[in-house]
Amino acid sequence: MDVSRLTAIDVHTHVLASVTEHQRSDSGTDALAGTFGTIREFTVPELAQYYRERSMAAIVFTVDSASRTGHDPRVSNEEIAEQAAEYPDTLIPFASVDPAHGAAAVRAARRLIDEHLVRGFKFHPSDQGFFPNDPMAYPLYEVISEAGLPALFHSGQTGVGAGQRGGGGIRLKYSNPMYLDDVAVDFPDMPIIIAHPSVPWQDEALAIAGHKPQVYIDLSGWSPKYFPPQLVAQTNSLLKRKMLFGSDFPALSPDRWLSDFAKLEIKDEVRPLVLKDNAVRLFGLDNPEKP
Repeated sequence: MDVSRLTAIDVHTHVLASVTEHQRSDSGTDALAGTFGTIREFTVPELAQYYRERSMAAIVFTVDSASRTGHDPRVSNEEIAEQAAEYPDTLIPFASVDPAHGAAAVRAARRLIDEHLVRGFKFHPSDQGFFPNDPMAYPLYEVISEAGLPALFHSGQTGVGAGQRGGGGIRLKYSNPMYLDDVAVDFPDMPIIIAHPSVPWQDEALAIAGHKPQVYIDLSGWSPKYFPPQLVAQTNSLLKRKMLFGSDFPALSPDRWLSDFAKLEIKDEVRPLVLKDNAVRLFGLDNPEKP
């Protein structure tokens, strides 16, 4: 990946459609419709084209919450990794493995790392129904940590199930970022990304990122015009090298996010750190020896 040609790196992008599907409604996903309305469902090649047109790179993933929902993701980790490998200039594949699958999850993670060369793992505690510091998940973290890969965790409120009866069964408590403090202590060599402004626990996320050197925050899922003042203040100061651009596309487009970010009072020297430089350093994209 030639990072010099990139204007930004979007660290939070969802793959919602498989290349094997013959029909797509593009009418939005039911679980997110209450918050984001109609959502177009992109395949990996379509995401590559979208981000290439913008001279951006993107991290792409699915979410495996089979133990709670009773069904597998619409797009497999294997498909995402194999398809992303065809666009190495633009896409970085992450995987998602449901921790509730126990030993099978550990085996799957090892296989995805060794055979499919995934570059990190995505967790959604509220969707997957677990506290991040549950010892059940620790064997999975051990595999990720041993491989030197980052783990990205959803935090705060979620659009999944919003407006549905009983919130679609989603329990917000699992996504309080404070539970990640234990994970950061117990796995000090595993980079952790706290995804999203962590409404209503923003101060907890800032405290953890400021205290634990391997913890970062991605700014996806919310338009920057809604960022709380303390998030903006620490982006400009103490945490300027810990903040990462993310959109949550296709729920929120990078175009919309970047347009609103341009209006935010962010220091000129901080903007390139957030948009690209911090991600380049975190993911080792400036290291030609790293795959």
